Amino acid sequence: MAHVDTTTEQASSSTSSIWRTFWILLGITVFEIILAFAHLEWNFMPKMALNGVFVILTVVKAFYIVAEFMHLGHEIKNLILSVLVPLVFFVWFIIAFLADGDSWKNMRKDLSPGRERKIEMAPKDAHGGHGAKPAGNHH
Repeated sequence: MAHVDTTTEQASSSTSSIWRTFWILLGITVFEIILAFAHLEWNFMPKMALNGVFVILTVVKAFYIVAEFMHLGHEIKNLILSVLVPLVFFVWFIIAFLADGDSWKNMRKDLSPGRERKIEMAPKDAHGGHGAKPAGNHH
């Protein structure tokens, strides 16, 4: 019976997956750099769309890094969810706080001293009033 060295096979498999991940990450990064330089040269797509492409490619790179180098790609579902759910909440908190801060900034700007305010009145009804009917007269 021949003895098979499984540690060499595991190390070889681990090394090949690391190299595969390296080449994937390098390819995505090179593609991002080419997109950035192409946008600077030809301005071929709206900046917001380009930023969206960069965000998607960055999330893909983060997935590969977490899956391979942090070994979550081979872990059980509950462990993966215990990392991903807080991450989703963290991203949501950042977006919510930025939106709230922007709202406060706009409110402070609109209510700053010396700024003219427009007060809108309700449209007048047929009797010359402002839409409210007198209490007690219901005919």
